[in-house]
Amino acid sequence: MAALTLPSLIVKIEVNNTSMDLQESLTVADLLDVIGKSTTPCAVERNGQLVPWRERGDIQLETGDSIEIVTLVGGG
Repeated sequence: MAALTLPSLIVKIEVNNTSMDLQESLTVADLLDVIGKSTTPCAVERNGQLVPWRERGDIQLETGDSIEIVTLVGGG
């Protein structure tokens, strides 16, 4: 009997208007870690709704999600 091969889970999202394919479902906190923003103070919106800092580890990303990440830039 041949082994059954299941396709990899691909989660397709947009981050700041750029398409991104994830090999697995991540939380918002995981995504920030993957893109190197986990230690950067930032605001995150998922589908137009602000994601509270305390909920970032609880919210799973799903195909079709639109994520906006805004960081503060100082200067003068």
